[in-house]
Amino acid sequence: MAFRPSLLLSAALIATAPTAFAQERSDYEQEAREIYRNVVEIRSARGQERVPEVVDYLVGELKDAGFSDDDLVVTDYDATGEHTQGLMVWYRAEEESDEKPIVFLAHMDVVDALAEDWVRDPYTLTEEDGYFFGRGTADNKYGVTSLVSAFIRLKEEGFEPTRDLVLVLSGDEETGMVSTRAQANYVAETIDPAFVLNADAGGLTLGPDGEATDYGIQGAEKTYATFELTVTNPGGHSSRPRADNAIYELADVLKNIQAHQFPVRYNDLTRASLEASGRKRLDKLGLAMRAFAEDPTDEDAIETLRGDPSTVGQIGTTCIATMLRAGHAENALPQSATATVNCRIFPGVGIEATEATLKEVVGNEEVKFELISDLVESPESGMRDEVLGAVKAALDERGVDVPVIPHMSAGGTDGMHYRNLGYDTYGVGGFAAKTNDTFAHGLNERMLVDSFYDGLDHFYVIIKDLAGEDA
Repeated sequence: MAFRPSLLLSAALIATAPTAFAQERSDYEQEAREIYRNVVEIRSARGQERVPEVVDYLVGELKDAGFSDDDLVVTDYDATGEHTQGLMVWYRAEEESDEKPIVFLAHMDVVDALAEDWVRDPYTLTEEDGYFFGRGTADNKYGVTSLVSAFIRLKEEGFEPTRDLVLVLSGDEETGMVSTRAQANYVAETIDPAFVLNADAGGLTLGPDGEATDYGIQGAEKTYATFELTVTNPGGHSSRPRADNAIYELADVLKNIQAHQFPVRYNDLTRASLEASGRKRLDKLGLAMRAFAEDPTDEDAIETLRGDPSTVGQIGTTCIATMLRAGHAENALPQSATATVNCRIFPGVGIEATEATLKEVVGNEEVKFELISDLVESPESGMRDEVLGAVKAALDERGVDVPVIPHMSAGGTDGMHYRNLGYDTYGVGGFAAKTNDTFAHGLNERMLVDSFYDGLDHFYVIIKDLAGEDA
């Protein structure tokens, strides 16, 4: 069959149609995407020592936008045996202000990802099927990108804030938080901000159809504590089994922990959050949320909330085994067996009380406990009208009219250290995602492309609302 030129031309037009009719992006959006690509493609995970590359790149971008050497402070840290850095950026008020500064947070490091486990290279920003894929696309390279690009955009526009704005980027939030703690102490001693806004928490929840359902603002977070539980044994040859065995004993310990349920806990913030979230859904979980908010002793509601991963952490402390190591040879009885148990502790309970409870649950005095994390407990932050108003202004600019719901994060962020030093800290990120659709810390982490661009105005508007002439 002969090929007809008209058919070939039609095929060519169809093939190029997506490019020809692709949505036009503004210079600002393109610049932000380039920042995003560059920071995602730097493997700033523990063991790589590449956070300084992120810092060098961002410093270059900020200088090109007009920030001076005096506005940029790079600090070096020994983060539990490896080198990392932090970056602080001052956007200064032109005149002396009676208003205290505002501090903004994000972190430049990521949980590592192995290329052989992913469908796509985790350290190449890939746009596919309406998503950006790559490690850190959600946690927290988008937070870095949205804040840095907002500072650059405002600087290039000649914006003059009415108070100092300080961007604080940490280098080991996902591990020891050495940089975080040092930066938080520096902020308390030398800046003393009015409050702190964190890009690593909060954001829009999208329904299955992609429509926004609510905006969550983080006002509290659970305490992060990790214990190692170790059982030891004289061991021996595998051909001569002992009645006791370190692996079996540890397995019994872990089964005890699995069966234990910590007491139900709640506060005004979590009850308000569950009540508001429950109103959005008519299923069994939604009914349980509302029932618990009305009566935290409702056993049926408690059972339902404990049975769902998205709510179990909202009504009490949780401790879960996450890692195991045991034995030294396939033909030898194990001389030791160790489990890593990660706890997310409800505000006000405390690490010592949680460890004491775990020891009671284990019921074996021979099990060695070691706390291997070094974090802090932090209080709730009361909601401020000016912060709520700024978030609402950003949502209005985005064309989104949804409830703003204060909530407690089950995970931990840099914000805990600032709250612990007495500063109200709010997770107010511009991120938007469907429930359980980001895979942060997991395989094939991703962010919706539309949400990436839709959220770029978020901190731009918040900053203008809180530190503009009309604020």
